Amino acid sequence: MKIKLSEIPDEGLEIESVEALGPVYVDRDWTLERVALRLERDGDTVFVQGDLGASVPQSCGRCLEPMRVSVAPEVNARLVPAPRGRVEGRELGSQDLETDVYAGDAIDLGALIQTETSLALPMKPLCRDSCRGLCPVCGINRNSSTCACDTSTADPRWAPLKGLADRLSSH
Repeated sequence: MKIKLSEIPDEGLEIESVEALGPVYVDRDWTLERVALRLERDGDTVFVQGDLGASVPQSCGRCLEPMRVSVAPEVNARLVPAPRGRVEGRELGSQDLETDVYAGDAIDLGALIQTETSLALPMKPLCRDSCRGLCPVCGINRNSSTCACDTSTADPRWAPLKGLADRLSSH
């Protein structure tokens, strides 16, 4: 959903309807469940504050089983007009890292929501804290089956360090 700057009244704009935004995610499996955003304008600068609730399909980082992750990112964005001309030589300040840009007279709220949701996703999603993962030998999911694989063998890449430790402990 794109919002024109001229559509943001002086008292601000509240967005609390998921249906009013329409589809905001590129991936149709992502679901926006809750939105509570406030847009305020100060000249050409727009401040977007509030929070979101979304559900995103992921794979467990240990067992690779599909699952859904719920995220609730807080949004606190400052948007300014995109700079004109070359900006390669421009040095960024600390405030620039928290600033986003928009082009023309419209803010792409869908892109902002997608970015905030993506940043809230866990780096290593787990189906549950006690997930046992996959067997490193046969690849079976150890949450649903057991195997008789011997996983006690040392990784051969550690052999040089084990040899060094053995030599140091014998002296």
